[in-house]
Amino acid sequence: MAVLSSPFHATTDFLCPNSHLLSFRCRPTSISRHRPFIINFASKPKKEILDYDQKREFLEQYGLNPDEFLSKPSPKTKRRKEQGNTGNENHTHLEGPKPPRETHKLLQVLGGTARRKKLLSPKSMDVRPMMEVVKGAAFSILQAAGGCTQYLRPGRWLDLYSGTGSVGIEAISRGCSEVHFVEMDPWVVSDVLRPNLESTGFLDVSVIHSVRVEIFLKNAERFVGKDGVFDYISVTPPYMLVDYAELMDQVSNSSVIGENTFLVVEYPLRTDMLESYGCLVKIADRRFGRTHLAIYGPKWAQKKSKVET
Repeated sequence: MAVLSSPFHATTDFLCPNSHLLSFRCRPTSISRHRPFIINFASKPKKEILDYDQKREFLEQYGLNPDEFLSKPSPKTKRRKEQGNTGNENHTHLEGPKPPRETHKLLQVLGGTARRKKLLSPKSMDVRPMMEVVKGAAFSILQAAGGCTQYLRPGRWLDLYSGTGSVGIEAISRGCSEVHFVEMDPWVVSDVLRPNLESTGFLDVSVIHSVRVEIFLKNAERFVGKDGVFDYISVTPPYMLVDYAELMDQVSNSSVIGENTFLVVEYPLRTDMLESYGCLVKIADRRFGRTHLAIYGPKWAQKKSKVET
């Protein structure tokens, strides 16, 4: 709204050009009782604030020199405004292509027929393999519980959250007849897990399930058949992405657990693990810095472990 009450000469009493209230006063050339001339834009919604060109045009309509009242916007302000307008129009900025994921060979098989074989693992931290010191301790405990210090008791292994496959590959190397790997990341399966199985020569005794762990556990019979009980199960999830209480409940109530199953669980500090899950009891619990290792098994293995210690 514009109110023109008398002819005045404009002064430079002007508010911020980014304000949505444009106001400037003029002073009369002679003494007069007339009120000052006021131009006011106060009823514009925020998204309709006048830009620099519109302000110039408006001032010119009233015979005023825009250069006396307006300063040209800086390039930074202009870019910021253009970005803001783009956001208001719900335009999304297209991101450039992500860099390719890379691998390196830092892992190795610790024992058995494939001992010292190098394994691929991602350079990034999105896949975190079990530390070798933890893996070595886990297999030593399992072998002792099974009555043999050199090899595992023969059986089938289920590697949940398998990632690189280092745990399941270690199991085959030490005597397991078959391993089922559950890994949902397609790139990890194609560029890490499968090449590791091929390089160690274990692809023929391996089965890869590209599915979420919770779906696999819920539909285990569909994936592995009615005789889906495993002799060994390893659970090595990404710490911050799972609820351990819920996960262990799913595992213990699944058809993959049997009376003589051994369950290997890697878990972080300050996580409460029960003394038993279903028919399995805790036979070992070790700490490696912030990483903990719990192993559950049948009661006869617990008694044997206590006798040996």
